[in-house]
Amino acid sequence: MPTTPPAWVADAVFYQIFPDRFAKSDEVPKPTHLEAWDAPPTLHGYKGGDLIGIVEHLDWLTDLGVTAIYLNPIFWSASNHRYHTYDYFRVDPMLGDNAAFDRLIDESHRRGLRVVIDGVFNHASRGFFPFHDVAENGQSSPWSDWFHISGWPIHPYEESKPANYDAWWGLRALPKLNTDNPEVRAYLMRVAEHWIERGADGWRLDVPEEIHTEGFWEEFRDRVKAVNPDAYLVGEIWHDASAWINEGRRFDGTMNYLFAGYTLAFTGGHRIEDDMARGLNYPVQPALDAPAYADRIGHLLDIYTPEALQASLVLLGSHDTPRVLGLVGGDIDSVLLAFVLQFTFPGAPSIFYGDEIGLDGGREPDSRKAFPWEHPERWNQEILSGARKLVQARHDHPALRRGTYRPLAATGGLVVFSRETEDETILVAVNAGDRAESVSFDDASTAGRTYQTVWGNGGVKASGNTVRIALPPRTAGVWEVGR
Repeated sequence: MPTTPPAWVADAVFYQIFPDRFAKSDEVPKPTHLEAWDAPPTLHGYKGGDLIGIVEHLDWLTDLGVTAIYLNPIFWSASNHRYHTYDYFRVDPMLGDNAAFDRLIDESHRRGLRVVIDGVFNHASRGFFPFHDVAENGQSSPWSDWFHISGWPIHPYEESKPANYDAWWGLRALPKLNTDNPEVRAYLMRVAEHWIERGADGWRLDVPEEIHTEGFWEEFRDRVKAVNPDAYLVGEIWHDASAWINEGRRFDGTMNYLFAGYTLAFTGGHRIEDDMARGLNYPVQPALDAPAYADRIGHLLDIYTPEALQASLVLLGSHDTPRVLGLVGGDIDSVLLAFVLQFTFPGAPSIFYGDEIGLDGGREPDSRKAFPWEHPERWNQEILSGARKLVQARHDHPALRRGTYRPLAATGGLVVFSRETEDETILVAVNAGDRAESVSFDDASTAGRTYQTVWGNGGVKASGNTVRIALPPRTAGVWEVGR
């Protein structure tokens, strides 16, 4: 049965954590062969971050104003990103153990933080026990129909020979699960229920479009919501996700990469690094002026229901993208302007760990650097101050969380819109251009009122029903409109 998204999501501010790189605790035993925490990350090396390290830094998140955590995969795996699952019922020992997960849940909930975990159900790993059995026993394995095998013998490691089984993007380290098999489907449904029963507040679903089994995600939703109706389900879909989230039958929301691409193409413009942008799955190029940006945002508002849009993650970057600061060539104004648009858009803002301090980096693995806790002198205080102020503004103003998004003007580099509830109106203007911009428009609902500055130092004036906004180059203004 269709259900509505959890009410708490629209009010949330998410913080995405890549567990190996966020924080490392001395409480968790580690192997000795780890990369130095401050050394440049590599594709296959481990830094040794863990769940207790996250617990020890929860106050950083609450001080920032975060109310929900999205964790990249935490289950036992042979990769630093842990998208190669060995055991779906066991937390990776390097991250702690299942007791460490329980402690993270307890300490997070005590602080009012929700915890959403990453579910990788399209594929497993060569170390997953059924696949390992197939590799050892071939056609005699009782698990052979848990996978899509096209010939014998299979070749999990011999790159010169055909793999003889389906794998994600042809990577033989990631054998695709046969979700048409009722045993596989039942196993994965039990995984979904187990971690919600254990206290997780939802699932972020990895590459969900690649599971084609009819009714799989509908059953997944029903089973999870039966355990906790307030559990959040968000799908990793990089394009138009309306078919997946609008009807309340699969996911509550999506990771809004379209918003991320349009917003960075607008605020970064010609500053976007071509080498980083090339081949990305979200649209950071070509550069957008204000009318083009307003048109793209209008498209997003059209394709999603208000409920689905409010339940989606509003992000600028993630573990699968270059760092925001790196992508825009180190331009701080581009980041701050993007933050303004992120925190004034419908949906739950999601900060990728370290973006709030201006952690830089290019493509993977450079985008997955360790958080420099021991070097606060490296933190960009201008970005951190801006992030804190915008998080607080979102908490202070219900219209920024639940208000209607109403476009008002777009010219040159200047875009203007409002967020409105019955009790509050917030006026937002962003000038991403390289020269001062002004615009006048008729709007009876915002004209002739008082304007209390929430962000920026631009000017807004009203005469009759006409509102005039003027902003210096590369600045933004956010105002609370008096009643």
